Amino acid sequence: MSFDQLALHPDLLKSISDLGFTEPSDIQIQAIPHILEGQDVMASAPTGTGKTAAFVLPALHLLSQSEAGQGKGPRVLVLTPTRELAKQVSDNIYQLTKYLRMRSTTIVGGMPYPPQIKALRQSLDFLVATPGRLIDHMNSGRVDFSRIELLILDEADRMLDMGFVDEVTRIANETPATRQTLLFSATLEGQVEKVARALLKEPARIQIAGVKIKHDSITQHMLQADDFRHKRKILEHVLSDESVEQAIIFTATKKGADKLAEKLKDEGYACAALHGDMRQNMRRRVIEQMQRRRLKILVATDVAARGLDIKTLSHVINFDMPMQAEDYVHRIGRTGRGGSTGSAYSLIGPQDWQLFYRVQKFVDTRYELTVIAGLEPQQERPKFNAGKSGVKRRNPNVRYKKRGKNVSSKKSNYSKRPEAA
Repeated sequence: MSFDQLALHPDLLKSISDLGFTEPSDIQIQAIPHILEGQDVMASAPTGTGKTAAFVLPALHLLSQSEAGQGKGPRVLVLTPTRELAKQVSDNIYQLTKYLRMRSTTIVGGMPYPPQIKALRQSLDFLVATPGRLIDHMNSGRVDFSRIELLILDEADRMLDMGFVDEVTRIANETPATRQTLLFSATLEGQVEKVARALLKEPARIQIAGVKIKHDSITQHMLQADDFRHKRKILEHVLSDESVEQAIIFTATKKGADKLAEKLKDEGYACAALHGDMRQNMRRRVIEQMQRRRLKILVATDVAARGLDIKTLSHVINFDMPMQAEDYVHRIGRTGRGGSTGSAYSLIGPQDWQLFYRVQKFVDTRYELTVIAGLEPQQERPKFNAGKSGVKRRNPNVRYKKRGKNVSSKKSNYSKRPEAA
């Protein structure tokens, strides 16, 4: 199937051709016709499958076919969970409006207020925003939603996981009831489905593949590490491979990302850290340096697990396993995108085993451990009495004896491991 068959605006087809795309992806084939018909849509598709264009293309087409209403404010509102994802959506809009006259702006935290206030006073076609900063502007009476025709919730599961359910609901309720609503998410279950039922009207439900998709384009390696020093030696070995064009190394904490980035810079690598404590301008500069290949390595927390699109990223390395099993899929999905292939390495230290088993259960795959000659682990692999998932189950209502004291199973050292941000 070609893009011509989707009945999109000719100027959009020219932009698509300039970008080198010839055939729409599965999510685009299934979602775009429903959106063009004015139907609400809730869709799930794995990362790297053209999901952003699946809503940007039809939104641009619809705007080009109708007259804008009187007044100011946006006609299309896109909510994203992170600043990085907001930038990705904005970049996509910019690329696809090469031959269309459209005005868009981005409202995210970590950026100065005055330019955002000025932009919100204008008539906009697209507004891409993160919920927290948009609510700030709403509280000050700076946002006019009267012209909203289309509300898009991108990475809805991530927004809800980050605690934005009340903000998302409030924003949606302040847009016109006549709006069309699109929800894109890695999963359409649990809280996401509850929000969808509340905000969408008889939506078309599309599931290309769940987040548990096995990345066929990515070669996955699981390596056991005895301790931090052993991890560093394995990391050094992986990075020394000539096949590493660019890599993202994921760590569990912001402090860990900074320390590892500094260490790698001392060793001569073009490297930088990326995490939530950095100012937005610095985060944007780091991402641009990666995209322009001025950096070879990015050491990041899960702030980079979604919404980061670097075409030449050949490797993803989990120096620490993610706290949430589904984030493993999003992390490794940064490579092997758009028809290319990639490699993912996960270093399993003593504190990572339960997280490793959670990932195995989540993706329904039993991973074999890879061993590097000369870097073989000296410790035995921990054994967990866990059934299928491999995670030891303990009754949370029972208090267990430990070193002569009564302690709850919830107060293990493992549970104190900080979550990435």
